[in-house]
Amino acid sequence: MNSLILLFITALAVAIGFAVGYLWRKKVAQAQANSLEAKSEKILIETKNKQQELLLDAKDKASKIIDQAKKDEEARRVELRSIQQHLEKRENMFDAKLLEFGNREQKLQQEFTAVEKIRADVEQVKLDQIQKLQAVARLSEEQAREELFKLVEQRSKEDLASRMIKLDREGSDAFEGKARELMTSCIQRYAASHSAETTTTSLDLPNDEMKGRIIGKEGRNIKTIEKLTGCELIVDDTPQVITISGFNMIRRQIAKMALEKLIADGRIQPARIEEFIDAAKLELATDIKKVGEETVYELGMIGLDPKMIMIIGRLKYRTSYGQNVLMHCKEVGYLAGMIASELGLDLVLAKKAGFFHDIGKAIDHETQGGHPELGYQILKKFNFDEEICYAALAHHEDKPKTIMCSIVKAADAISGARLGARKGTYEEYIRRLEDLEKTASSFPGIDKVYAIQAGREIRVFVKPDELDDASMFNLAREIAQKIEQELQYPGEIKVTMIREKRIVEYAR
Repeated sequence: MNSLILLFITALAVAIGFAVGYLWRKKVAQAQANSLEAKSEKILIETKNKQQELLLDAKDKASKIIDQAKKDEEARRVELRSIQQHLEKRENMFDAKLLEFGNREQKLQQEFTAVEKIRADVEQVKLDQIQKLQAVARLSEEQAREELFKLVEQRSKEDLASRMIKLDREGSDAFEGKARELMTSCIQRYAASHSAETTTTSLDLPNDEMKGRIIGKEGRNIKTIEKLTGCELIVDDTPQVITISGFNMIRRQIAKMALEKLIADGRIQPARIEEFIDAAKLELATDIKKVGEETVYELGMIGLDPKMIMIIGRLKYRTSYGQNVLMHCKEVGYLAGMIASELGLDLVLAKKAGFFHDIGKAIDHETQGGHPELGYQILKKFNFDEEICYAALAHHEDKPKTIMCSIVKAADAISGARLGARKGTYEEYIRRLEDLEKTASSFPGIDKVYAIQAGREIRVFVKPDELDDASMFNLAREIAQKIEQELQYPGEIKVTMIREKRIVEYAR
């Protein structure tokens, strides 16, 4: 019973506590709510006051802006009125000026009409006077002018003729003196060394025993060398020297280079001879290319075709009247450039025209035709300027058509006319040997022809597949007869026919 009462009292106390707590919390919450509402009311009032102040400030500023705009508008109106008045004033002035110009133009037109009328009256009076004079003199105007000219011509004819002769003489003397001065200056500025080329080349030997080894058993070595190179080897009593004879400098150079290699190698026999001659040909081709490149670099001509460079290099082994053609071409190029520079013409073009004027001589040994035509064909093939091509074609003509060709012709004459530069006898000798080789090689079935013994013998190598031994007898007779009919030569010429069939196989 007591426990129930205690439990009841406890529950009642808890309920009372909850009730009291709830009321207390409600009161506290009500107090807080009243406080927040007061704050919100206060903030709202302050906001309304600030809004009112801002509206008043905005109204003041707007009023001030409106007043300033009205003032500015009034000022613009005043300015526009002033500008309008100024424009109206200028417009009135322009109208007055236009009116004045119109009146002046009208007056000038009237004066022009009056002047034209006076001029027409003057022309009419002049025409009347001429008609009256013609009627009195019984001559027309053209007849009177012709009579006057005839009279003046008769009186002044002798004076004019003597004056023309004097001027012509003075002009010729002045031009001749200027040309002489120009040529002298160019010759003095360029001094090139020159020496006559010969038809023999000397080769030094280490000892006289080497002569016997070069000759070989029964002369087989020396015969092989002469056969493959087309040159003649002269072995005489001169100590430690052997002479290579031949009119073609390229053949002599190949023979010399091959012999030098054979002497250094020591094994001199036909097989080794053929091998070293082939190697010498390749080495000479390299040397020709090197000479061409050095020449092009020296003259400042870049961008040339490699084939043209090889042709230029071949000029080193070509002579003209005993004068080296490469040195001659370089000399003509420099002289032509100097002359063109003195005359105010294109120096580079003149130098090229002068250098390439004899380029045809690089191949005239192997090709039919004169060197001017060959040179022209070569230059046209490599797309050179037409003036350069024409200089190569016409530098031997009496009256060239271009000033550049005339310059090249003058430079060529200067280079060839110097004392000791050329030898005519040598050139005639070379031409005779060339004609001899060309005559013999004109028959079908012939492989190579070499003129040796100073033109007293030619060796003809035939193609073994086209000619047999029997037909060689008739061919030798025909060659000899053609030489007798077409060429002039002292003594007699020996024709030697050679037919060789060679078969090579390798055992590997």
